[in-house]
Amino acid sequence: MANKNLFKTLAGALLPKTNAKNEAGGNAYKLSPKAALAQYVMTGCLNATFYADADTQLAKVLELCGEVEPEFIAKLAVYSREKGFMKDLPALLVAVLAARDKAQFEAVFDRVIDNGKMLRNFVQILRSGVVGRKSLGTLPKRKVRDWFASRTPEAVFTASVGQSPSLADVVKMVHPKPDSKEREALYGYLIGRKYEHRDLPELVRKFESFKAGNRDEVPKVPHEMLTALDLRKKDWGAIARNAGWQMTRMNLNTFARHGVFDLQGMPEQIAAKLRDEQAIAKARVFPYQLLNAYTNAGGDIPGIVREALQDAMEVAIGNVPDFGGKVYVFPDVSGSMHSAVTGYRPGATSKVRCIDVAALVAASVLRKNRDAEVIPFETNIVKVELNPRDSVMTNAKKLASLPAGGTNCSAPLAELNRRNATGDLLIYVSDNESWMDTPQHGRFGGSPTETMKQWEAFKRRNPNAKLVCIDIQPYATTQAAERGDILNIGGFSDQVFNVIATFAKNELGADHWIGVIEAVTL
Repeated sequence: MANKNLFKTLAGALLPKTNAKNEAGGNAYKLSPKAALAQYVMTGCLNATFYADADTQLAKVLELCGEVEPEFIAKLAVYSREKGFMKDLPALLVAVLAARDKAQFEAVFDRVIDNGKMLRNFVQILRSGVVGRKSLGTLPKRKVRDWFASRTPEAVFTASVGQSPSLADVVKMVHPKPDSKEREALYGYLIGRKYEHRDLPELVRKFESFKAGNRDEVPKVPHEMLTALDLRKKDWGAIARNAGWQMTRMNLNTFARHGVFDLQGMPEQIAAKLRDEQAIAKARVFPYQLLNAYTNAGGDIPGIVREALQDAMEVAIGNVPDFGGKVYVFPDVSGSMHSAVTGYRPGATSKVRCIDVAALVAASVLRKNRDAEVIPFETNIVKVELNPRDSVMTNAKKLASLPAGGTNCSAPLAELNRRNATGDLLIYVSDNESWMDTPQHGRFGGSPTETMKQWEAFKRRNPNAKLVCIDIQPYATTQAAERGDILNIGGFSDQVFNVIATFAKNELGADHWIGVIEAVTL
């Protein structure tokens, strides 16, 4: 009889062999140029991460842009802005197109550069020279001038927050042509040139009057324009009433510090704003931003406001589907997952960690799939008891507080195989930097990852099962090679759940996530 041990060893021989090392030094599979670029764009913020600095990320994105066609860059720019709610990388892609393909640049500019922040990002990136040019050029200048012309004078004024470059700097660069005395006065006001005060937009005149000491009415301008002034409690109350949804979410402790919640009816008004479904959708909020607001809300935030944040979370995860069948979620709680999810930036590092996002995804799936099982992992699996009836906030905080170790992505699959478990959909949420399960002295070299071996064993019992790897960091490798039953996807927005749901129902095309991006209409 043939040697059973030998042929058991060779059972996985047809699995794809690893062709890369990940950032942690573990064996991995290299993503295709399109998939890698999408991963960087949907998770990167051009800040230093646990394994790579900002310069390395920028260089990699530019390298990958050179490996794909301009049409894909254009579609990815639109997808990452409209579906992924990203900022820096979509602006970078538009700048790449400005230097590389005028037609694609013109096709996507208006959809991606959709507010003042994005306009300043685009101009800053293009003039830095990183995409191969330092001047705006004729077409980009025209598109920027069109940006100004397509907005009301009031909208231009309220967008004039921020520096390096300021919106005034942009005006000086492109010289937008005013089509009215009002707009002529506004441009003069912004760049410090002579203008007629009476021709200024009414909002600007109210703002200047307020600055001069007339405090009868707080102008409806971004709060950054007002907070340097000597404000009274009732002024802060007006700012809170006028504030948009994101500004409210980000400034709850500031409002408390200035006594806003002491004003009659203000806790109720702010709570109503936070739980408003239309406002939440318009704000393009990431669920993790709500978790951050809830976690950091001080003890002087009224209970009704804290509860409203939980209500908002339920709205924000509203499109997490019931996937049907048996679902497992594997949140990575290893050491690298304790780094800031948007990377490190001096003075502006997010308090939200990768582990917070992973925990939130797991808790959200559990909320909508009550029979799902959550199996956290680091070097080994970590046992935890979660109640699907608890709030998403409660379960996410419990998961995020688990002990950390090395990264072993195969551990939860190995546990399921040990149990002879059955299942239909398995979801990883990780940075994919597995290294604990890489053999130190592999017999054949370039062998499959342990994750793929364990997945193959699971598939023998569950031939229709599907595996999803959600990657929340900007790296270019995976532990599970893309194929019909394996989906690799990156990002923070709820769009991830839409793609997973389509994949679970066998309705995703052969190109999976890349196919979704390529389906964008320009």
